[in-house]
Amino acid sequence: MYIERRISELGFVLPSEAQAPPGFEFSFEWVRVRGNRMFVSGHSPQRPDGSLAGPFGAVPSEVPLDAATDAARDAALAALASVHRAIGDLDRISAWLTVTGMVNADHGFTQTTTAINGFSDLVLQVFGPEVGAHARTAIGVAALPMNNAVVVSAEIEIDG
Repeated sequence: MYIERRISELGFVLPSEAQAPPGFEFSFEWVRVRGNRMFVSGHSPQRPDGSLAGPFGAVPSEVPLDAATDAARDAALAALASVHRAIGDLDRISAWLTVTGMVNADHGFTQTTTAINGFSDLVLQVFGPEVGAHARTAIGVAALPMNNAVVVSAEIEIDG
């Protein structure tokens, strides 16, 4: 349980299972395990109780870049919480393979990479460069579900 302890030492908390807002239903798996691969659905920031935390809106006109970067970090915590529920022990993660980040971006916004750095930086801080290093895509989109500022998905390798 080294990874869970590391998260706690850094002052972070893994949120509870995501709670759908009224009138919305999640009809997919948050984490799909196939062999030694985990496919992690797109996550956005969550409060400790699993409710959506925001920020909501387009970057940077409604959400400052710093807040979007923090949101990507918090999306990493939400993703880790889902992974933990799926496999029971985050120490089983042997490699982060790919991360795909989407930013609810104003037309012409070119700093999507900076925003998604919040996700990557947390993964590297928690897992170190050997396990945490990953390939990544960071794109700007016109809108995201429930008006989230960021949504991030990943593919992870695990030990049997």
